[in-house]
Amino acid sequence: MDTDLASLSRAALEEQLAQSGVRRHALLEAIDDGFCIIQFIDGPHGPLSDYLHIEANSGYERHTGIRGIVGKRLREIEPDNAQTWLDLYGHVLRTGETARFEQEFRAVGRHIEVSARRAGPVELGQVAVLFRDITARKMTEAALHENVQRVQLALAAGAIIGTWFWDVPADQFSVDDGFAQAFGFDAATGRTGLKLADIVATVHPDDRAGLAAAMTASLQRGGAYSHQYRTRRHDGNYYWLEANGRVDLAADGTPVAFPGVLIDIEGRRAVEAERDRALAALRALNDTLEQRVEERTAALLQAQEALRQSQKMDAVGQLTGGLAHDFNNILAGVAGSLELMKIRLGQGRVLDLERHVGAAQSAVRRAAALTQRLLAFSRRQTLDPKPSNLNRIVASMRELVCRSVGPAIAVDTMAADGLWTTFVDIGQLENALLNLCINARDAMPGGGRLTIATANQTLDDARARERGVAAGDYVALSVGDSGVGMTAEVLARAFDPFFTTKPAGQGTGLGLSMVYGFAGQSGGTAWITSQPGQGATVCLLLPRHAGDSVWEEPATDGVAVAPALWRKKILVVDDEPLVRTVAVEMLDDLGYDVIEADDGPSALALFAGHQDIDLLVTDVGMPNGMTGRQLADAIRARRPDLPVLFVTGYAEHAVLNHGHLERGMQILTKPFAADALARRVQELTAGEGTPQR
Repeated sequence: MDTDLASLSRAALEEQLAQSGVRRHALLEAIDDGFCIIQFIDGPHGPLSDYLHIEANSGYERHTGIRGIVGKRLREIEPDNAQTWLDLYGHVLRTGETARFEQEFRAVGRHIEVSARRAGPVELGQVAVLFRDITARKMTEAALHENVQRVQLALAAGAIIGTWFWDVPADQFSVDDGFAQAFGFDAATGRTGLKLADIVATVHPDDRAGLAAAMTASLQRGGAYSHQYRTRRHDGNYYWLEANGRVDLAADGTPVAFPGVLIDIEGRRAVEAERDRALAALRALNDTLEQRVEERTAALLQAQEALRQSQKMDAVGQLTGGLAHDFNNILAGVAGSLELMKIRLGQGRVLDLERHVGAAQSAVRRAAALTQRLLAFSRRQTLDPKPSNLNRIVASMRELVCRSVGPAIAVDTMAADGLWTTFVDIGQLENALLNLCINARDAMPGGGRLTIATANQTLDDARARERGVAAGDYVALSVGDSGVGMTAEVLARAFDPFFTTKPAGQGTGLGLSMVYGFAGQSGGTAWITSQPGQGATVCLLLPRHAGDSVWEEPATDGVAVAPALWRKKILVVDDEPLVRTVAVEMLDDLGYDVIEADDGPSALALFAGHQDIDLLVTDVGMPNGMTGRQLADAIRARRPDLPVLFVTGYAEHAVLNHGHLERGMQILTKPFAADALARRVQELTAGEGTPQR
């Protein structure tokens, strides 16, 4: 497989990727925290049915006690709680919000703070997870909890050291023996002869203003009173007290009596001070941990993104270098053929022209095939789906498959009875099937058995989530071999672009990724089941077509399409002058009446004076603020039944409504041959356009 890209050199790329891998490993192992990256297997926009651990450092095992996590799926290690983790990390992936929570890993006796954030763009489908040991912090919190309990006990045991009664109008204080003894007052004097000034004299100078303000406020409003302050006891030292009382007011609001009690809170204040210190220390620890987690996570993600960008640029550099080599060869063939045609025309040797024209056309077809393979890998190829029966396609390709895999491999086909019709690009499906069969051949160097099977499958919600598609009816095409099989690590990366197990120069790693891209673009999916030594099976799942009719390829046998029997009017729109001129001349030679425009606005103005046109042929991507799709919609608003042929170099999904075209619309891929353009135009102008989707 990948014969068109076989010229791409992989030696330099593999060396650079190996060096990048060493740098990445050193970076991950340099941090004490645990770290892993998870990859959602059905992409960021699928049902998020499972994820794979694609990377982890040694700190991950130290912090969690889980060994050998790389290559394992969530549902393998957490089958009961899988949905909880999928919801949590799926929310991180799709929203970009950071998730942070605590988890106890009893196997290693640690409390871990877990923080997760999206790794790179959402399309990458990856989440980075950092594991930080917070066992010390949890121990501090436990100690703080014990302090709080001591505070509560101290409050419960708080001792009343004395009571007072203040006759406010007479300014006479009466205190009990406990009050008098605590402050060194004479017991007899304390019962009748104390003034407010005597009491205030025992208060710490720094607390007197606060006490005066609190008492004044209570005397004015009446009711409950509570205040804490320091007082000098009989031993000459200051201690904390809490005064609790009640101000009784006369009918006119004048304070009459102020009884109350004094509570010793020295022990409570000491415990509260200890608690406040512990809380401050804990807050500082939390702030520091938060900052360190943010800094380390940001640094790690930045390094990871830089490494990923470096790897991507390395791969792109190798790819573009190989493409430049192939395209330069193709252009050399085209240019040489044209130069020879010019020389032969000057010499009058027209008999040689056909050979040179054929050589130039062959080079153009090679270039078109090369671009289509790249577009398939990126899911941007232009598909031309038609109602198809996979049994018929497999049967028609059996001879080609047998020749391709060789006599040492037995080919079996298992065609399901009553197979449903699917809606697929037949040419691309044939290419995918041949690729898979050649892959299977390479996995059986000593010979073996290759099995191609078809089947009807109906997926319920649960199975559809597993496969990353919508629930419903599908047609399955599988290719199985009895070869060497795949390890879990290889299986996890089999669909990755540029990944290959073949020796340097024998594969680009684009083949399976193009098959996967084609299946996804067709509305289905693909997956692989394999074990080492037990072969492998690749399954393509394609959606069932609502109708039963099957498209038949018209037989041309190289015969030119008959010209139009009457002159129909066609509007051709393309901003590339050379492409527009070629299309116009092709259609003019076929007998059509052709008018042309170079962009959407000028085409609309032209249509205003030629509303009798029979067909619109338009490029998709055009300048001046109007795409081909917008032009078609604007013209169809006035002529809803007007056929439209889109001519494009690749499938601009946003423009073509994600590949779903209305009845009477078709797509033709650049570059195109004259007979292909003629057939499409004839179908559409005859009212036989096949609706695309």
